[in-house]
Amino acid sequence: MTGSAGIPGGTGAGAGAGRPPRNRRRRLLRWIGLGLAFLVLAGAATGWWLYNKLDGNITEDTSATAELGRYERDRPAHLATGSQNILLIGSDSRSGKDNAPYGQDEGTQRSDTTILLHLPEDRRSATAVSIPRDLMTEIPPCLKADGSRTGDRFAQFNWAFQWGGAACTIRTVEKLTGIRIDHHMVIDFGGFKKMVDAIGGVEICLKEPVDDSEAKLRLAAGRQTLQGEQALGFVRARYSLGNGSDTERMERQQQFLGSLVKKVKSNGVLLNPARLYPLLDAATSSVTTDPGLASLRGLYELVRGIRDIPTDQVKFLTVPRRPYSGDPNRDELAEPDAARLFQQLRADQPVTVAPPEAVTAPTPVTTPTPAPTGTASGGTVTPSVPVPTFTGTTAENADCR
Repeated sequence: MTGSAGIPGGTGAGAGAGRPPRNRRRRLLRWIGLGLAFLVLAGAATGWWLYNKLDGNITEDTSATAELGRYERDRPAHLATGSQNILLIGSDSRSGKDNAPYGQDEGTQRSDTTILLHLPEDRRSATAVSIPRDLMTEIPPCLKADGSRTGDRFAQFNWAFQWGGAACTIRTVEKLTGIRIDHHMVIDFGGFKKMVDAIGGVEICLKEPVDDSEAKLRLAAGRQTLQGEQALGFVRARYSLGNGSDTERMERQQQFLGSLVKKVKSNGVLLNPARLYPLLDAATSSVTTDPGLASLRGLYELVRGIRDIPTDQVKFLTVPRRPYSGDPNRDELAEPDAARLFQQLRADQPVTVAPPEAVTAPTPVTTPTPAPTGTASGGTVTPSVPVPTFTGTTAENADCR
């Protein structure tokens, strides 16, 4: 006879051999479920804590917003829907422990670097225009820190930030260019160093060694990676590099920023949590922005719109300038090139840049138009429309070659 031990599911000795009892398996599954639930909750709590920490790092510039609102009627209209113009201001303030080593705090600050970043509606490119700090221009009335107000003045550009902070600088740029500024960011020396360190440094190439005691910079010739302190010295150095002009310094800054963009866009940063979080922490704790960007969500929306731009479409140039007629140590706009550049940005038209040796006369572009009355059927007139090429570079060309 066939015993019950041979029947599937029977009660013989072999029926559950090697398996834990059913209640034991249930306890095991329960503990696994509880463990997974704990990990999910812990992850969510950690994510929420990190989000709030980064979000709370950002300093909101409400005073600039209020001052700009006072002069809303005088500000230029935004001509290109969907595009954005962001003013990036590097402050030379010596206040705070991170900035104190660079000089005595005399209660004043000027814009060491100012860049107008234009993002077109299609987000297929980005154009960063450096504005010389020694550019002579009209500075409108501004609210000073002590509550008094300045009058209209003709002075060098970086005095605007000293007199009236970000709001005064924004109004000066808008008056100079006719371009509406949508957002602004201000970063100081310490913040710049922290962001460079957070991504593991930025690579540059030097044709000659550098020894600049004023910028606290000593570098060998060749390819090398600059960390925070060295990077700050490199972008600030002036008298020991090239001809000592601010124009050459802006070109070095553009090369450095191009290399930084390539580094940040690389998988080594964006897909590496060990690098990405320190970068976000450094960035959010180092910037002062308008209310529209003063949140992690606001900054994320900005970054999301530009993260897929190819590096050969991230363009850097300096506003066309020449020595000021009243003082060769100062600058003035070079016309009509400056006006053409501002018009293209206002109209959200693409800007073309090339190295100095490749920039020649404006490239003629033929545009078919209907033939005048009396011409042969099918005839067209093709007038030449000059499209200027500006001296500049791209992030793609900013690395060592």
